[in-house]
Amino acid sequence: MDFSLKMYRETWQRINQSQITPQTIDLGQPIPLAIFESIPSTNTRLWELIDSGIKCPMGAIALSQTAGKGQWGHSWISAKGGLYLSVGLDLDLEINYYPHLVMATAWGIATVLRHYQLPVTIKWSNDLLLNQGKLGGIKIETRNHQQKLVQAVVGVGINWRNSVPEPGINLESYEQEQSIQGINSLEALGAIASSGILLGYKYYLTVGIEKLLAKYLEILSSLGQQINFNGSFGEVLGVTTAGKLQIKLRSPGATTMIALSPGQISLGYW
Repeated sequence: MDFSLKMYRETWQRINQSQITPQTIDLGQPIPLAIFESIPSTNTRLWELIDSGIKCPMGAIALSQTAGKGQWGHSWISAKGGLYLSVGLDLDLEINYYPHLVMATAWGIATVLRHYQLPVTIKWSNDLLLNQGKLGGIKIETRNHQQKLVQAVVGVGINWRNSVPEPGINLESYEQEQSIQGINSLEALGAIASSGILLGYKYYLTVGIEKLLAKYLEILSSLGQQINFNGSFGEVLGVTTAGKLQIKLRSPGATTMIALSPGQISLGYW
């Protein structure tokens, strides 16, 4: 199968030795990966591996997927040439801290990509953008026990050299346009994404939600976006520690502040 675990591990080690955050975050050994030529969903297969006794952190990569999962029941187009990765994590979080995990993993992946001189930003709440096009998406599934989140599978799809419809963008086309070498293998991209997931989660555990949120907002493309919500025009002002979008709505003679959860509004691409 055309995926070198040796190249993946070497990239992981280089990332772990880099000073990506001011705090020293030791990612440890590379997350083990199970590699598949083609499966319906890496998230589904990884849950099956976890249920069979595989210990986390653990990852699964498919060179193509036939039923990839996106947000809100959407499917993710999974043609060969893209990265389709899921990483399983053991958690010990309050159940209402799920939005923290969403922000942490999106920030972590984007931050490691930015370490490679790619100006990746985040579209609320966890889409990855490049040059205002959708570079990737994240789908998180969790299990809980006694009001605690105890396990998560973080699925991420990133367009590398696969063809993508609008408003998508892939890394290869961007790098050619910018005449940069960039990320030249699926193995490197797999190491970037998997280490980014773990970096984001460990950073959150180290510094807490307030500092994580500040970092998340620094690369959030949605800030200042003009929106129309239920017939009222407004502007995106920020995100709460609960992961809700803060919006200022305008009406004749008055303004109203509201906070919306993911699924209550779609920001679209601009």
